[in-house]
Amino acid sequence: MRPARVLALSMAGAALGACAPAPPDNAAAPETDTVATDVHTYANYRAVRVDHLALDLTVDFDTRTLSGTAALALEGDSPRLVLDTRDLTIHTVLLDDGAPADYVLGPADPILGQALQIDLRPGTRAVTIGYTTSPDAAAVQWLGPAQTAGGERPFLFTQSQAILARTWVPCQDSPAVRFTYEATVRVPSGLMAVMSAENATTKNADGVYRFSMKQPIPSYLLALAVGDLEFRPLGERSGVYAEPSVVEAAAWEFADVEEMMVAAERLYGPYLWERYDLLVLPPSFPFGGMENPRLTFATPTILAGDRSLVSLVAHELAHSWSGNLVTNATWNDFWLNEGFTTYIENRLMEELYGADYAAMLAALGRQDLVATLEEMGESPDAHLLLDLEGRDPDDGMNDVAYEKGAAFLHTLEERFGRKRWDEFLRGYFDAHAFESIDTTAFVRYLRENLLDDESLAGTAAGLDVERWIGGSGLPSDAATAESDAFDRVDAELDAWTGGRPAVDLVVDGWTTHHWLRFLRQLPGDLEPAMMSDLDAAFGFTDSGNSEIQCAWLVRAIRHGYRKADPALERFLTTVGRRKFLRPLYRELAKTDEGLTRAKEIYAKARPGYHPISTGSIDQILGWEG
Repeated sequence: MRPARVLALSMAGAALGACAPAPPDNAAAPETDTVATDVHTYANYRAVRVDHLALDLTVDFDTRTLSGTAALALEGDSPRLVLDTRDLTIHTVLLDDGAPADYVLGPADPILGQALQIDLRPGTRAVTIGYTTSPDAAAVQWLGPAQTAGGERPFLFTQSQAILARTWVPCQDSPAVRFTYEATVRVPSGLMAVMSAENATTKNADGVYRFSMKQPIPSYLLALAVGDLEFRPLGERSGVYAEPSVVEAAAWEFADVEEMMVAAERLYGPYLWERYDLLVLPPSFPFGGMENPRLTFATPTILAGDRSLVSLVAHELAHSWSGNLVTNATWNDFWLNEGFTTYIENRLMEELYGADYAAMLAALGRQDLVATLEEMGESPDAHLLLDLEGRDPDDGMNDVAYEKGAAFLHTLEERFGRKRWDEFLRGYFDAHAFESIDTTAFVRYLRENLLDDESLAGTAAGLDVERWIGGSGLPSDAATAESDAFDRVDAELDAWTGGRPAVDLVVDGWTTHHWLRFLRQLPGDLEPAMMSDLDAAFGFTDSGNSEIQCAWLVRAIRHGYRKADPALERFLTTVGRRKFLRPLYRELAKTDEGLTRAKEIYAKARPGYHPISTGSIDQILGWEG
């Protein structure tokens, strides 16, 4: 999952890497007694584990429910199976011989939901659960036609990360448990269903879609979307799904995905998921992208019309190795997913667009990290290894996991040299393919395969791994993240603040990164006339680039530039991406007048936001309905 990074595109090819082991048809979960306990699940996965899921679901837009059965194949012997559920109505539980099972739902917790405890007979190898989701299931967003690009047909999509799969499927909702799955999904005529699995590329007349995922995945990567969709191929093993009015623009924007895949394979080994497709969702999608295997879910805010924002694709593609292939075993270890992926994203950008370009991305990311760490101070939330017991794991989804994690890996690369570090990473992915590991296991592997190498003893000296993992702030030995390309930006900004009209600034060849640097460095005491000078020259208020427009609107609020008010309201009522919503609402909430405006806009916009976004904005605004 990624808040979008920004870039201007021209892809370069690369050769395939050497073969890595292919996954078994039905790989078992890891030896779970060797990893940390997941505090965000009720599941007794150490005693008995789900290794295959078969779904049979009917999608009902009128009742806003999914209903049907989940058949769970089990591995292990236990007198009881404990699953995670939240807001599910359980109708039946049957054992593999068809006999009804005794079961009980535990008390409801607002974060964890309810434990579903099922009594098993000796030798039971499967259970089948009949159930219906709640119309308010937190993972599922139901959109009316007016909330879609086409405006004529409804749409739904799921967002299971971190622990929301349990709101639409009874499961062992932990990243420590991996399983294969198949599904039959019935949808209204004229709509198409797609999942994080093998997908059809055309609509079925009967509205029945069948799916298969042969590679074992954790529950947070279960994904379903239903809507008026069309498919366009991008290459032999890649393509894009989107609404008809969007699909051609999306195919153009993502035209170079295949070359990006080849570049990633050259660095980290073969792509083991067979296909890499993308689905462009309606604007209410709360994230930049979600790395659902075989089918990345992507925000339409990256369709800038100039291929300047699709580094997000590099991030989600990178998850095919870090996250999807080698997975954090608990959400306390979230940095193992996102820190590695942010690092790989930057390496892909360097492969494709050069070192200067990657340096700009890294510098912007470091700026975000420094600001976040300053806010956190000595909080344990500034550690890579977190303690989220009793809290929503979404609390750990911030720049620490992404950027501090990446900074640690960049530091290791700088210390040991790129060649040796690349060999280590490739070996790490090969050794742990289709496994879930925790931070302790990673550190152990790091020591055994790099730090304790006697030939590298001098290089490893002084590296304080424990400080990186369990300390606040940024260690003093962190690799730098600077960009010479921003010197030109800063010079033009100095010229403008010194009196040169904005229209006379030399900005030829600037990418989105240059503009973000420019906007982030604006003085804190600008008069509205100076904002107007910039806006007249560069059209920030009505920019078609969501990253630039959001950065500008934050500053428009801060500096009282009221000419941007209509654009601000349009943005907040049409975009549901949490990365953009939070800074805008935070800036509005800093004054009494702004808070009043924010609540007026939010009252209109909130019904179109995903629960993940409303959960954040409710807190910022003190929203009580």
